[in-house]
Amino acid sequence: MNFLIVGLGNIGPQYLFTRHNIGFMAVDYLAKQKDINFKTDRLASVASYKAKGHTIYLIKPTTFMNLSGKAVNHWLNFFKIEKENMLVLVDDLALPFETLRLKPKGSSGGHNGLKSIEEVLSSSEYPRLRMGIGSDFPKGRQADYVLSNFSETEFETIPFIVDKTSEIIESFCFEGLTKTMNKYNQ
Repeated sequence: MNFLIVGLGNIGPQYLFTRHNIGFMAVDYLAKQKDINFKTDRLASVASYKAKGHTIYLIKPTTFMNLSGKAVNHWLNFFKIEKENMLVLVDDLALPFETLRLKPKGSSGGHNGLKSIEEVLSSSEYPRLRMGIGSDFPKGRQADYVLSNFSETEFETIPFIVDKTSEIIESFCFEGLTKTMNKYNQ
């Protein structure tokens, strides 16, 4: 059984440390832990490693957030992975900063990356790890907020968040969704 871990974000140096790119940051951290490198391929940067008889593929779509579904669909089909064995890492305004919530399915909640994935897969039934980025912005300034960099204080916490995310990813792959939700959702 193989797994596809999808970090959502936007490509380009101007987006590198933005709140919208926390999914990219998390898969970058896991790749660094595993000492593997991403290679740009069709619609995504791709890396993989083997563990406990499984291959875990990591992707960062190069389609920009609003077209993430194209990359997800391509690599699910290319690697012949069932959507139940895919985990999407996504920033979430509805959760306080630092909060991580693993869900078996759900709505897009207005997130354009998830909307794109749902459109392409014709389903919202796939696991996702919602990564809280808070919602400290004035009314009507949501886009500016998600595309802004983390504050200095928040940025100091990112290593702990992405480390916990790596634990959740590995638990998802080796222990399953339900056990991982019971272990990490609080």
